[in-house]
Amino acid sequence: MFSFEVRQREGKARLGRLITPHGAVATPVFMPVGTAGSVKGVTPDQLRSLGVQMVLANTYHLMLRPGAESVSALGGLHRMMAWDGPLLTDSGGYQVFSLAHLRTVDEAGVTFQSHIDGAEVRLSAESTIEIQRLLGADIIMQLDECPPAAAGREQVATAARRSAEWARRSHRVWQAGDTERQALFGIQQGGVFGDLRALSAEQIVALDLPGYAVGGLRVGEDRQAMLGVLDAVDSQLPADRPRYLMGIGEPRDILAGVLGGGDMFDCVLPTRNARNAQAFTWTGRIRLRNARWAQDPRPLADDCTCYACRHFSRGALRHLFLAKEMLAATLVTLHNLRFFADLMAAIRGAVAEGNLQGKARQWVEAMYARDDDGGRAVCV
Repeated sequence: MFSFEVRQREGKARLGRLITPHGAVATPVFMPVGTAGSVKGVTPDQLRSLGVQMVLANTYHLMLRPGAESVSALGGLHRMMAWDGPLLTDSGGYQVFSLAHLRTVDEAGVTFQSHIDGAEVRLSAESTIEIQRLLGADIIMQLDECPPAAAGREQVATAARRSAEWARRSHRVWQAGDTERQALFGIQQGGVFGDLRALSAEQIVALDLPGYAVGGLRVGEDRQAMLGVLDAVDSQLPADRPRYLMGIGEPRDILAGVLGGGDMFDCVLPTRNARNAQAFTWTGRIRLRNARWAQDPRPLADDCTCYACRHFSRGALRHLFLAKEMLAATLVTLHNLRFFADLMAAIRGAVAEGNLQGKARQWVEAMYARDDDGGRAVCV
């Protein structure tokens, strides 16, 4: 029911095929985030039409509302969100970082004060797997501790050690269930410390899991330090298992991740930025609230076939945002998700042709050479 095959390589970059109980996924792949069981502003049919292959949802948020038992009673997460394609659920580990002011961590797990009603809720390595079992995702994640970028070496080492122990405990619970229908991924931690990353990888790889993730990035660390972590992925994680680079969504970072050997990526960037009037294109970002677009009759991108580009101009989209029309966010979300799907398809095509390294440099230079803010490119 679950398998992964690397079909072609260019250096560390891999062209693969991931088989799940709900369908096949061509990798490298980008997963839009549907935190509470919905990718904000778009329907599942629209996701499919845009070329989205796989969606991510969040265990912590679904545990709080509507509750894992309610999701199960509604037929599981696939049925509840009307998405019949592959689905991954995060474990709640990111909330250890993002909700640091509402939680305490100990060796057994994490105690949160609910951001909804203030009630105390508990996540452990074991309960996270049980909750994800009720949700029914194809790929489930271990609970991990994600420290902030400002954390010192001792704190990062403690988080990595704790995460490795939680991986072992998660593995035991997962093995007692239906391992054919749900694949458990372990998560590497270690911040930007190379030796801690290597040790963390060694500990989770020893569990012989279906896949592995690189966590604890894009939490405020220096980009060059992040690139150093990505560059070590290929040597630290097994060649025959999928590698999921968690929270990586900036296009140039996705390209760096693929060139480092990554297969799976997720981020709120395309949807969150869309709701804030920012569109991604191959020649840079368009910030639609800027006055320069007020009378611009062009689509967001001449070569894009999304609904927004086929029917709306930049000037019309700017008006919708300024008028606070809900349609504005939906239209740019459709465009951004198509852009990310097209980017991943282009990456797969370049790996197949053996020229991703050159293409990546061209794409990054075009996308970051000069956007609305005049930002300069940082090439991979």
